[in-house]
Amino acid sequence: MAQDLEFIYVGDPMCSWCWGFAPVLERMSEVYEIPIRIVVGGLRPGPDSEELDDRVALTLAHHWEQVAHASGQAFDHSFLDRRDGWVYDTEVPAIGVVTMRELRPEDTLEFLSRLQRAFYAEGVDITDRTEYPGLLEGFSVDSDKFMELFDSDQMKARAWKDFSEARSMGAAGFPTLLVRDGEEYGIVTRGYLSADRLLPALSDWLLDKYTAQGKALFCEPGTVC
Repeated sequence: MAQDLEFIYVGDPMCSWCWGFAPVLERMSEVYEIPIRIVVGGLRPGPDSEELDDRVALTLAHHWEQVAHASGQAFDHSFLDRRDGWVYDTEVPAIGVVTMRELRPEDTLEFLSRLQRAFYAEGVDITDRTEYPGLLEGFSVDSDKFMELFDSDQMKARAWKDFSEARSMGAAGFPTLLVRDGEEYGIVTRGYLSADRLLPALSDWLLDKYTAQGKALFCEPGTVC
């Protein structure tokens, strides 16, 4: 497209409000002829991780109920019953996302959504690297190549670079959606918004700013782009 324009989505595979926001991103990818770049924000990686105990489980359950009510997304609360020393460490799935971005950038958003669905709706432990060959099913990526890169120091460093980039863009919480227009950056939303609230305002802004340039930036309902 003529414009140097992209959406930047800062989220985390183990952020419940990001799971709530997943259908909004899916709708955006259907409506707008604008790329969405994924940056992993780093919710609780490494030294910021927490063991799943009664206190943490109660807090998470409350958040999950709020997200389910607001978004309609499914949650399997049985995962919160674990008391085997499991640690809520978001580093591994973040590395998984940047690994997919390295190998198949066009599948990054879908893979992020796959990880979220696995964790929140299916009770899969996405901090367990042995789960990833199964999570890759349906994606056009060589599983052995993915796992080799996934286990590398390079991808770990790439994930932590993303965490720093997120902070530099002012994404202190997730989800955060930004738009980059050339060298200019703007915040679209900090926190969850439904598609019904977000897309009309975003479309109005795009129409006001870009209609004169003559390039379709999004598809009107009932039309084909």
